[in-house]
Parts: sequence; C-alpha cells; structure tokens
Amino acid sequence: MSVRIRLKRVGAKKAPVYRIVVADSRAPRDGRFIEEIGFYNPIANPAELRVDLEKANEWIRKGAQPSDTVRGLLKKAAE
Repeated sequence: MSVRIRLKRVGAKKAPVYRIVVADSRAPRDGRFIEEIGFYNPIANPAELRVDLEKANEWIRKGAQPSDTVRGLLKKAAE
C-alpha cells in the first residue's frame, strides 16, 4: 500500500478550499483518507495555510510521499 500526502477538495463551486490529508494512493481524490493534517484556502488574501508539521514529518518518516503541490505547501509552512 502506497501512502500519499495530498489535497482533498472541499468548498463550493468556483470557491475551492482544500484539506491536506494522508491517503492511500488508490483512493479517489475526495474519497477515503487516513488522517487530516492541515487546511489550505488559496482564495483568501493572503492565502490561508495551516499544517501540523509534526504529523506531516511523522508520516514522511513512515514512508508517505507528498504530492508536488503539498511538498511546496509544506516548505511554505516551515518558513
């Protein structure tokens, strides 16, 4: 089982809000997930980003692969 850290879209049409989740790579984008570790709202000015870096690093140590977008968000959150 390959585990990924990726975005799950929630929110209204044309107003996306994302949750950063740990999920099985075979699960659908907005489907089942293992754990929610953060929140990202790109529409807010400035963009709102909340991530539990401790949990994210723990999952990465266990072998979870972040998606390209989440990798960038984790770098921003660490600053």
